[in-house]
Amino acid sequence: MFNQLHAAARQVSQIVVGKDRQVRLALTCLLAGGHLLIDDVPGVGKTTLAHALALALGLKFNRVQFTSDLLPADVAGISVYEREKSGFVFHPGPVFTQVLLADEINRATPKTQSGLLEAMEERQVTADGVTRALPEPFFVIATQNPAHQVGTFPLPESQLDRFLMCLSLGYPDAAAERALLMGEDRRAMLKTIEPVMRPEELLDAQRSLRAIHASDKLIDYLQALAQSSRSGKLFAEGLSPRATLALLQAARAWAALEGRDHVIPEDVQALLVPVCAHRLRPLRSAQGVAMASRDLVLQLQKSVPV
Repeated sequence: MFNQLHAAARQVSQIVVGKDRQVRLALTCLLAGGHLLIDDVPGVGKTTLAHALALALGLKFNRVQFTSDLLPADVAGISVYEREKSGFVFHPGPVFTQVLLADEINRATPKTQSGLLEAMEERQVTADGVTRALPEPFFVIATQNPAHQVGTFPLPESQLDRFLMCLSLGYPDAAAERALLMGEDRRAMLKTIEPVMRPEELLDAQRSLRAIHASDKLIDYLQALAQSSRSGKLFAEGLSPRATLALLQAARAWAALEGRDHVIPEDVQALLVPVCAHRLRPLRSAQGVAMASRDLVLQLQKSVPV
């Protein structure tokens, strides 16, 4: 089944060119059962990546464009009175899917953003006092524009913590951009993607991660990283237990894609920035200048011996 996942990654990389590592990280995130946040400027392929992943994995896909006037009911669904049935009938919203693309999530108000929390954490939606389960598997792939752009609302820490990983695609290099300029339209190429697996097979692959071994020494290393992040030297608050569990689960998925049945420290190090940087707030220095979280996470990694 992991060969099928590699085949999915190859298909996606043919469309999102020059971003093999980001595609691999996104696939690792979905294999680990987590949600993905893609933070970057408009026009670098965030939406295309999300759509291509869903198609390659054979998952039902819905997209919601988040705007300032979007309401929680526009995402979760709403009950409408139907005269023929003499009562209210619930009409499911776009969240009832397997891959939900929350496009430009930070352009919606905090109320609408928080409406996704139950779906992301509990895989269910409660409306009109009735709780409805979401399809399995269920993933949220959210994109957001840089906070300095007009019309954005920052995601609260509670919502950021629900995302297993946060990635940035960045601008393509010269060779990748030339391939984009001289090749086919990337959106048109989405139609060429053939699903390489069924949703049931992806669920089986997720369950198989329980068999990926993490030794006592590796757990010691994870705990040392978490404790060092909580020392108050680099970050205002350290990694939560949920973040440490997320890092371990992601490392298991990364090891599985590498063809190993055990986790090694290099797996943890490969995922430390995408799993942890968005959860940590830099500690401001005496001059009031804060380093980027990514650089501080790399500094944390260097400070903790394996």
